[in-house]
Amino acid sequence: MQFTVDMDLCESHGQCVFAAPEVFSFDDEDYLVVTPAPAPDESLRDKIEKAASACPVRAITLTPAAR
Repeated sequence: MQFTVDMDLCESHGQCVFAAPEVFSFDDEDYLVVTPAPAPDESLRDKIEKAASACPVRAITLTPAAR
């Protein structure tokens, strides 16, 4: 699985941070920080899927991993 975050859509609601703090966080100026991207460890799949579905503006897009 890979994912992207459309930073033009992101409004820093923080639902992704609550769902997957290993991947999403905010910097000191409340800008979203994403680690690791674009292909995180498979063990984080459930959390990233929850983060994507929790985003009120649908800024996170999931795609299958390239083979």
